[in-house]
Amino acid sequence: MGPGGLILEIIRLKDVFVSYNEETVLDGVDLKVNDKEFLSIIGPNGGGKTTLAKTMLGLVKPWKGEVFVAEGLKIGYVPQHTKFDRGFSINVYDVIISGRIQSSIRFFRGFSREDKSHAAEVIRALKLESIQKKQIGSLSGGQLQKVLIGRALVGKPDVLILDEPTANLDSENKREIYEALHNFNKNKAVILITHDLEYLNENKRDVVLLNKKIMYRGESVNRMDAGHVHS
Repeated sequence: MGPGGLILEIIRLKDVFVSYNEETVLDGVDLKVNDKEFLSIIGPNGGGKTTLAKTMLGLVKPWKGEVFVAEGLKIGYVPQHTKFDRGFSINVYDVIISGRIQSSIRFFRGFSREDKSHAAEVIRALKLESIQKKQIGSLSGGQLQKVLIGRALVGKPDVLILDEPTANLDSENKREIYEALHNFNKNKAVILITHDLEYLNENKRDVVLLNKKIMYRGESVNRMDAGHVHS
């Protein structure tokens, strides 16, 4: 909330067009994200969901339209496919606290007491205490995904964007990840790209259906055309 309880807009896309190799991926997208909002984005493969996330992050530039991001806004990002070398000798704790590195200077000086406190807080929230000294290469898919989310969270972002963080995970790992996101959302915004319609049906959330254009925005996935939701 802004001053006087006003809703604070943190991200806005206005008539945004993005193309790859002359193929339109985002077609006149208008979207607004408010502080402390939990926004779920669904749609078919190739519908532009990941491109939308990268456009918000400034990693992709639209050829037409405007992208507004609130001044000083810190965005955390957990991509869909992280190229993480499991053979690299590094443990869970070191991966998570590496999210506190803001410059090469910080890396060489080491981490502060505040950095370590934030890392410990995230490790507790994601229930990673028992594996924090384990090597990354020994983790299950669900454990690794939680570690990568932890690395994004430890930087204390104002909004967290996640691209299918629960894909191919078992129900217990999904539950723990969603629980962590709900706790984060008490004070910050979450933008979740997902195919998990079961979760959306069980939790009343603001949902955007994207298929190059925004086809629907509301709280009920039941009203959507299933042909647009799935690939």
